[in-house]
Amino acid sequence: MAQSITGRAGVIDGDTIEIRGSRIRFHGVDAPESAQTCQGADGKAYRCGQQAALALSDKIGASNVTCQQRDIDRYQRVVAQCSVNGTDLNGWLIERGYALAYRQYGTDYIPQEEAARKARRGLWAGSFTLPWDWRRGER
Repeated sequence: MAQSITGRAGVIDGDTIEIRGSRIRFHGVDAPESAQTCQGADGKAYRCGQQAALALSDKIGASNVTCQQRDIDRYQRVVAQCSVNGTDLNGWLIERGYALAYRQYGTDYIPQEEAARKARRGLWAGSFTLPWDWRRGER
C-alpha cells in the first residue's frame, strides 16, 4: 500500500525534499545538481541546480506538502508525486524549466517538458548538460 506523507518540507535540492525525517525524491523529475552550472540566454554561467532548489523552496513557502509514494529508490528514499496547495510540484518544476522529465523512470511529465522547451523557460532559455550526464562526469 503506497503511503501518503504530509507536512512541512525542507528542500534538499531541486528534486528532493524532506518531511519529518523522510527523504522524498520527486517521481519522474530530474533537476540539475546543486553544484551544477548552466548557461543562461545571455551566455553567462549560473548555478541552475541552486536556482531549482530556491524556486522549489519559494513555491512551497510555509505550506504543508503532501506526497503520494510511488516507489522506494536504491538510496532508500521515498519516490513520490508531491503537491502543495493543489499544485503538482513535480509537473510545476518541469513546466517552469527548473527540471527535466526523467524518462528513464516515467513518461508522466513529458508534456510539461515540451511546453517549457517550446517557450524557452528556465533551463531551455540557454544551454545545459543533462543532469544524468553531469552526474556521470560528462561535463
